[in-house]
Amino acid sequence: MDGLVRMIGDAVKKVAKCRGSEWWYTPHMAAASRAIAERLPLVDVVLEVRDARIPLSSECLLVREFQSSRRVILLNKMDLADQSHTKEWMRYFDKQKLAAFAVNSHNHQNIKELLTFLQAKVREVNKKDNPCNTISLMLVGITNTGKSALANSLHQVGRISATEKGKLRHAVVSTQPGETRSITSFKIASHPNIYVLDTPGILPPYLDDDEMCCNLALSGAIKDTVVGEILLARYFLSIMNMSDEYKKWANLCDLSDGEVSDDITRKQKILSKQLKTDHTQDLTVNNVRLALHHAIASFTVSTGNGDLPELVEEEFKLLLEAFHLPCEQYSVVATKLLNLYRTGRLGRYTLEPPFIQ
Repeated sequence: MDGLVRMIGDAVKKVAKCRGSEWWYTPHMAAASRAIAERLPLVDVVLEVRDARIPLSSECLLVREFQSSRRVILLNKMDLADQSHTKEWMRYFDKQKLAAFAVNSHNHQNIKELLTFLQAKVREVNKKDNPCNTISLMLVGITNTGKSALANSLHQVGRISATEKGKLRHAVVSTQPGETRSITSFKIASHPNIYVLDTPGILPPYLDDDEMCCNLALSGAIKDTVVGEILLARYFLSIMNMSDEYKKWANLCDLSDGEVSDDITRKQKILSKQLKTDHTQDLTVNNVRLALHHAIASFTVSTGNGDLPELVEEEFKLLLEAFHLPCEQYSVVATKLLNLYRTGRLGRYTLEPPFIQ
């Protein structure tokens, strides 16, 4: 495990130090940093969007010194993080006198709750300063924390709640980091009018911590090509092997086996019609979970020692079969596995355990 961390850290730091990098702190990212810094004094509230799986590694250093009474930390992608750990992180930020809210940008009810929370924050800010009819919020954060998805959801839910007519705007949303290139405004409430600014993701110019490099790479804040998908997939499997997530799959049935109980026959028929080469289909996800559970459960040596690479190698072999791939196509296995992890199909993982105080 330590060897994987060093390898990933070295790969990321090498790119970060290279001024000729095609995307790490490129001229457009440097320009975005300046544009955001210029607008910070003009906005009423800053919404710092972090990844709930890595609440510390995804901190945006640009707003660290921003007035805490006007700053809210949004732990986005809470649906991908361990729920108990997220609650601990919320308590941690509360002790630090920092306002925080855990959010899933794809959950309509959760966005409504966030909108109510933000409107209360706006009223609080308005009481302290000269009341005004137009309030601006700014979404800031590192790459791929889901700022644009949040902007779209707040805009959609806010416009519906205010029963406003007109064409909805849409920010570009992508699974790849660094797709947002400009600052865009979206109206999210009326009386007073509240606008949220979606901004490009910005990474720090330099990184020197291997663990942080690993967290950013595995969460998707850094392009997979920087580290390599196979190395990232091995790192994820190592994390999963040392967690208890796989134990939840102990009672899964092998739906490809003809000898199954009658109560799942109907489900088996439905799943059997799914395309086996599509790794997002329930049948394939079920087989992947079964393969991983079988590998870990049958591994007689503790996964906390030097035999962990041996287990990971065995898992790759089983995943070739689960994904219906020819032998040695490890790169395809890695791509599919990372996609399932990042969409929550293989469980919820918080990569940074909360501080216990």
